[in-house]
Amino acid sequence: MLIYILVACDRLEEKREKKLRQSLPELQAALQAYVEANAAHNVTLINECESDDCEDWQLGISQQVKKKLHLNPPVDLFNGLAEQYGIDCEVGYIEDDAREAVSYFGKFEGKGEAYLLAEYLGL
Repeated sequence: MLIYILVACDRLEEKREKKLRQSLPELQAALQAYVEANAAHNVTLINECESDDCEDWQLGISQQVKKKLHLNPPVDLFNGLAEQYGIDCEVGYIEDDAREAVSYFGKFEGKGEAYLLAEYLGL
């Protein structure tokens, strides 16, 4: 199953949007480092942050997962980023080039639990 985890960039309060804009280079660097370190696991960077409007940004990763256990590393990464940068995350699956969200987690939504997310994804 091809899953994705994105930084939730839409419907942010002004204060949170400002913080996200300030943190963007560090978030991009952390995600790029994860992608490079996990190249063998078919991890792809999603980095579509060219728009001036934060709501249009798509920042995160996509990754092939076959077992619940495979969700632990990306969920741990995004839990750490959520704590450090005060963000929430969207997780879902990609089917026919379309993203389907199944859950949210992070600083304000609560810590992501890989086991529960795997259940929501149907793994």
